[in-house]
Order: sequence, then structure tokens, then C-alpha cells
Amino acid sequence: MTGPFDVAMIGGGLVGSAVAWGLGRAGARVAVLDEGDDAIRASRGNFGLVWVQGKGDGMPEYAAWTRNSATRWPDLAAAVGSEEGVDVGLRQPGGIEPFLDQAEHDAAELEIRRMHNQPGVGANDARIITGDEVRELEPAVGPEVVGATFCPHDGHVNPLFLLRGLHAGLARHRVDYRLDHKVERIERDGDGYAVHTARGIVRAGKVVLAAGLGNGRLGPMVGLDVPTAPDRGHILVTERLGPLLAHPLTRLRQTEEGTVMIGASKDRPGYDTTLDFATVARLAARARRVLPALGRARIVRSWAALRIMSPDGFPIYAESESCPGAYVVTCHSGVTLAAAHALDLAPEILGAGFNDRFAAFSPERFRETEAA
Repeated sequence: MTGPFDVAMIGGGLVGSAVAWGLGRAGARVAVLDEGDDAIRASRGNFGLVWVQGKGDGMPEYAAWTRNSATRWPDLAAAVGSEEGVDVGLRQPGGIEPFLDQAEHDAAELEIRRMHNQPGVGANDARIITGDEVRELEPAVGPEVVGATFCPHDGHVNPLFLLRGLHAGLARHRVDYRLDHKVERIERDGDGYAVHTARGIVRAGKVVLAAGLGNGRLGPMVGLDVPTAPDRGHILVTERLGPLLAHPLTRLRQTEEGTVMIGASKDRPGYDTTLDFATVARLAARARRVLPALGRARIVRSWAALRIMSPDGFPIYAESESCPGAYVVTCHSGVTLAAAHALDLAPEILGAGFNDRFAAFSPERFRETEAA
């Protein structure tokens, strides 16, 4: 007996919601089991970039997957807008990563050269531009910016509206969304699975682990090794300002409401999400150098949130060999990859050959690294 659901999706953040939306849209009977707002989640702390440049340095398959998702994003935004009535605020004018010194310029140039040498990538059309060219695109950028990389495929969205739109779609597709259903254990149940939660048992033919940092605990229950670690990032938000930026600048983006978001840091303090004020000060200082007008702006909000990072920073996708029908889908780029997850990955879960399609993203790559 497989139970009343085709798929039990464990995790209701951006990754789980995007895949569940795609499954529901394809006609599958889906239950989403969400731990709740007390869970450590990146979805509500996200910066909101749809970012291609620099993604996949060392893994051409990831570079191509990221580019594919950016290309698919207008389809997802149009579908969520027309079907769910939510404008997610997608803008893809291209993205700029500014340099404040020659060392940053040289590091970016080397990265582009490496990615050009990866088969089928071509650095995803990223190129170096001069400081003057940056200021032609963005007149408010300050004189300390000596150059930048520019990628025409980059953009940004409102991640909160994206999550809202996906959840509206879950309801419309009659996906059974269950809040406060932390998963305690997963067991085989005939041809399917019995998922034991804090509020009872849910039975389904297939189960997908999309619980972010929780996948490390859940994976061994279905024969999957999911090595991930938390990576803390800080974000600051200014008051609403007049028009300053037409493009996202990696660590700076202006929202539709006029606020400017400033990010993003990286450190590994475990599961600590408290603010580190030295980091906040460093982010603010750099932002002022890039965009001097921010020196007169007030900061109205700041927070820290945790990314889900694999050992090499790339996604982990796999179907369990020992427990067929059990999958893991995890990454740190839940916004960028939302379109690919919803429109391309989700249908693969309903068919056969998932591991062949996503062989490059298997967690087996970490065993191979250890063996070498």
C-alpha cells in the first residue's frame, strides 16, 4: 500500500515548495510536511538574487544548470503571476559585481578564465567591464569602484513574494500542506513510505527530503548521506530611498519598494543566527564605498540567516539506491534554482532515471573525493 499521496515532500521552504508546486502542477497528489516557523530556514532570510555569474566554478554541470534556471525564470514568474495572482518582482537586467581594488579584479578575471575552460560553459557570458563602464550603467556608483564583472543573465526577485506565490499554488493544486509536522522517522511501508511526524503518520509512494539542514538527520533513514553545514550570512536593509540602482550589484540591490538590501557575509559559527556587529559594520562600510549615497541612509532592519552548504558548495540531488522512491533535493541557491526545481526537476521525480539525469549532483562525489 502506498497511501493516499504520491509524494510526501519534507520541507516547506523555497526548495520544497518549488518542487511541490511543480509536482502538484503535474497532477501528483502531494503532502508537504513543514516543521514550522521555529525551524532553521533560509527562505525568509534570503537576499533574493537570481545569479548566474561565478556559479559552477569547478563543476560545469552546475554552471549549465544555473544558466538553465535563469533562462526558465520568466516562465516561472509568468506562471505564478497568472495562475496564483502573485507578482514575484522578477527583474533580469543583468548583474554587476564591483571591484574595489586590483586584487578583486584579478581574482574575478582568473575565475572567468577558469570557467571559459570548462566544457559547455563559456563563463555564462560574464565579462570584465571598467569602472567607467560600471558608472555608465549605474551613475550612483562611487569613484572607488575600479571595475566589475557583468553578466546579462543575472537578476533578482522578492523571495517573500516567491514563497507566497508558490504556497498559493500549493493550495490551488490541492497539495496538502501540513504545518508543525516535524518528521521523526521514515519507514518503508509496502511499496511506499510511512512518514512519522509529530502529528501522526503520512503515507506516500515516494518521499523527497527538502528539509535543508535537517536533511543530514533524515537522510540515513532512507539510505542517503547528505553532508551539509550551516553558513551564516548577514543582511542589512535601508529605509526607502529614491531610485539608485537599476541592476543588482551582488552585495547590493534595490527592491521595488525602494529599500536597499546590503549583504552578504559568510562564516561558519554553527547554528548561531545572532548578529555579529563587526560583520555588520564591515558590510555597511563596503556598501558606502560602492554606493556613497548610502552614507546618508538609515538602516531599518538587519538579520542573520543560515545557508545550506554542501562540502563543495554545489547541490545534492539523488534517489536512494537502497530505498527506491526516496529522494534528496538540497542546495544553497533556492531562489536562483527555483525555476529549474519547479519546471524541470519536479517532473523527473514522477518518472524513472532520476540518478542518470542528475548524476553530477550525486552525494557519491564526496565518497570519491575521500577515496582519492
